[in-house]
Amino acid sequence: MIDLRNIETFYWVANLGSFRACAEKLNTTQPAISQRIASLEDSLGVKLFVRDARGVTLTAKGHELLGQAEHMLQVRQDMLQTARAENVMQGSVRIGVAETIVQTWLVDFIQQVHATYPLLELQIDVDTSDVMRSQLLSRHLDVAFMLGPLREPRVENLPLGGYPLAWVASPSLDLPPEPLELAQVAQFPIITYPAHSRPYQVLRDMLVRGGVAHPRMYGSASLSMVARMALARIGVAVITPVFLAKELSAGTLRLIDVRSGPLPDPVFTATWMQGPDGHIKHALARLAHETARASRPPIFESF
Repeated sequence: MIDLRNIETFYWVANLGSFRACAEKLNTTQPAISQRIASLEDSLGVKLFVRDARGVTLTAKGHELLGQAEHMLQVRQDMLQTARAENVMQGSVRIGVAETIVQTWLVDFIQQVHATYPLLELQIDVDTSDVMRSQLLSRHLDVAFMLGPLREPRVENLPLGGYPLAWVASPSLDLPPEPLELAQVAQFPIITYPAHSRPYQVLRDMLVRGGVAHPRMYGSASLSMVARMALARIGVAVITPVFLAKELSAGTLRLIDVRSGPLPDPVFTATWMQGPDGHIKHALARLAHETARASRPPIFESF
C-alpha cells in the first residue's frame, strides 16, 4: 500500500526542487524526506528523481506521475474540506504584500482573517511585485497581493483593484506656473516606484518621448520614502495619493498639473500557485478581493 504522506513528500520535493526545502515545508528532517522518497520509489518500482551535486530533478516517469500525485492530494484536501467547516482552517500561510496595499486596506484584511479563520497564522512579507513573483513561482510565498496579473502556467489571479497615480510635490518646491511641461518638471529628480516596476518604465519612456533625453529618476520600493523625499523637496513624485490624505489636507504636499498624458494605473491582484493546498489560498484571495472592494478603490476591474 502506498503511503499518502510519501505522495505528499514526492509532490513537494518536485515543486520545491530540493529535499531541504521540502523538509522545511513539511516540518521534518532531510533524512526523513529521503526515506519517504526511497519508500515510494520502492513501492512504485520506478526512480522518481535524479540526484546530483546541484540537487534533484524529476525523471521522465517522475514527470508522468506528478500530476497524479497532485490529484490524489487534492482529493484528500477536498474530502477534508467537505468534512470540516471552513472556519476551522489552520496552519501558517506566508503572504507577500505590496506597500500600496499595506498603506490602504491590509489591516482590515488581517482583521477579517482573524475573525473568519482564528486558527490561521499569517506571515506577512512586504516587498516589490518583482520579488514576489519570484517567491511565488518558487513556492516560498503562498499568496501575493501584487501588481498583476501574473500570466504563468498553474497560476491563479483574482483582481484587487487599483489606485491612479498623480504628480505630487511640496508647495515649497520652486516650480514654474502650471500647467507644467515634462521638461519643466524634469529639472528636478522624478521620484517614483522602483526601476523594474511598470510605472517607472512607463514614466521614463514618457519623459524621453517628451524631449527629456536623460531623466533623473529616483526609484524606491518604499512609498513612504517616496513621500518623504517629496516632502523634503528633493524632487517631484509620481505616486498614488490615496494614502497622502494627511499631507494633502495639511498642505505639506500638493497635486500638480503636468501635461504628461495619462499615467499608468497600477492594478493589483491576489495571486497564487495551484496545488493541493489551493483551497486556503483561494479563500484568502477571495477575502482580500472582498476587503479591497469594500475599501472602494477608484479602479476595480476583473479579467
